[in-house]
Amino acid sequence: MADSRSGPALPSRILVLGATSGIATAVMRLLAARGANFFLVARDPQKLTAVEMDLRTRGAASVESRVADLDNTSDHPGLLADAASSLGVIDLAFLAHGVLGDQKEGESSYTAAAAVLQTNLLSAVSLITWLANYFQATKQGTLAVLSSVAGDRGRRSNYIYGASKAGLNVFLDGVRNRIDRSGVHVLTIRPGYVATPMTAHIEPNLLFVAPQHAATLILRAIAKRKDIAYVPRFWAAIMLAVRSVPESIFKKLNY
Repeated sequence: MADSRSGPALPSRILVLGATSGIATAVMRLLAARGANFFLVARDPQKLTAVEMDLRTRGAASVESRVADLDNTSDHPGLLADAASSLGVIDLAFLAHGVLGDQKEGESSYTAAAAVLQTNLLSAVSLITWLANYFQATKQGTLAVLSSVAGDRGRRSNYIYGASKAGLNVFLDGVRNRIDRSGVHVLTIRPGYVATPMTAHIEPNLLFVAPQHAATLILRAIAKRKDIAYVPRFWAAIMLAVRSVPESIFKKLNY
């Protein structure tokens, strides 16, 4: 359902998976001010309650929430069916859950590397598969998924995280190709550095943006039905340059 207030048309019945993430919270605050209805899912009950209360005070029409560990893929069908029933219909599913992981630990531990892939890729594949079929059946809706510029090329500093996002990007490409003709919008969001708790360990630089700015750009991409959105857009040029470096040179870089 499109929002009838001033500004670009945006969905009003919204499922958010990973609702306590910094970027997700910023996006939801903007939508709450438009009177949106939410179904929130996150792992931490205290943080989830805080987000729910915040959205209510900002004008959300309704907020329902569930505590869930999204790594448990067997729970996904029941959880998503509950969300659809609660909202009446899902206009927008925003997948924002994920972990950065510990690159150094993952280099020596398959278990640690697999945990990152489970959260960022395999659990997302499970959720996206159900949601893609749901939207295709209803012939409407937006599936917006938070990926990363890290998925554009493997780098020594974060290739485990990057691999999980690269796999996610390719999976979304295929899903988009399958269901776009049904009237379903599939958006891959590729942010660069956003000042959230996930990037707190990185020294701030000129490439960082505030979550509020990232949220505005994400909503703009949803309203314009973009396929892929680099956030901010200058990351598209940066990553084009990174991908263009020959492997013989790239492998020697301390990057």
